Amino acid sequence: MSVSVNCRQAIHRGRVFQLVRENVTLDNGTTTDLDFIEHPGAAAIVALTGENDVVLVRQYRHALGQYIWEIPAGTLDPGEPVLDCARRELAEETGYAAADWRKLGEITPVPGYSDERVHLFLATGLSAAAQRLDADEVLDAHCMPLAEAADMIARGELQDAKSICALLLVQRWLNDLPT
Repeated sequence: MSVSVNCRQAIHRGRVFQLVRENVTLDNGTTTDLDFIEHPGAAAIVALTGENDVVLVRQYRHALGQYIWEIPAGTLDPGEPVLDCARRELAEETGYAAADWRKLGEITPVPGYSDERVHLFLATGLSAAAQRLDADEVLDAHCMPLAEAADMIARGELQDAKSICALLLVQRWLNDLPT
């Protein structure tokens, strides 16, 4: 099975992503126009202290018109290795560096209209680093027990998909550790 792309047009180029329209012929023979967002990808980090406190950020998200709770994350720069992006974003957003990194997995947050992939990491062995927020980032970093972050998910106070996925993967990883 394969889908044939008949033509492609960039409809809008933004600062981070672009909106694309492709005319495609589907496996069933139907020809149609499909619009989607091309995104360079991102890295997202669950940063855990030695006491299993997690570093969350409370960040303004204009599309939602409110502040929301998230794990630190950011968009890949062109040609940037994923782990380098994770290290950069952790320091920039939280003021922490990490000695130990573990890849938790990768998610496709909205495959119906975007090709974005978010690489999820666990960062431990935290130490102080220089926080360097971008001019358009309005956020505050907070440490809280991992169990409290899980409770925030259950109460609907933390709704960000990448954060929920990563936090649940970390909880599973911690539960699977030998005692």
